[in-house]
Amino acid sequence: MSGIERNLHKPRWSVLIAALPATVFAAIAMAFLWGLFNNEGSLPSTMIGRDIPEFDLPPIDGRENGLSAADLRGEVSLVNVWASWCVPCRVEMPLLVELAQTKSVPIHGINLKDKPAAARRFLAELGDPYHRIGADSSGRTSIDWGVYGVPETFVVDAEGRIAYKHVGPFDRQSLENDILPVVRRLQQEQGA
Repeated sequence: MSGIERNLHKPRWSVLIAALPATVFAAIAMAFLWGLFNNEGSLPSTMIGRDIPEFDLPPIDGRENGLSAADLRGEVSLVNVWASWCVPCRVEMPLLVELAQTKSVPIHGINLKDKPAAARRFLAELGDPYHRIGADSSGRTSIDWGVYGVPETFVVDAEGRIAYKHVGPFDRQSLENDILPVVRRLQQEQGA
């Protein structure tokens, strides 16, 4: 093969090699985009149907009542795990406040690894939908609940069992179609 023929083949390989990283990047980006837009928003939880873990959290500063396992027995309730540093928590807070105003279900909070002053400012700014809030400063209680991250919302039945778990911020659609039907069903069963 002459030098001219060798030079003719060289640019083709260099173009292919140069395009390889861009092709790999495009394939990975497409996979991430597919996952982002084809996500049901639910992660499996081994806690569904199980008793809530035993815990007894102190109140956040400025509140009288903390939250314990005993507080979650006797009526259907929601438990929302949140933090002031959590941006998605800000997104769902208006819906939590709106739901609390209906008085259709008690809402309790577990404040995860937060600074007391920051938690108070968060509630003062966005509203406080919670009947009780426990300060989980170590994060141990949240781990026992199987929390992946904040926010997470649990539906707890009157016997103190976890009936449903919503991971991430909920919107009006997931509240109306996923969370509240479970609450209503459990309330009807409790009344029967």
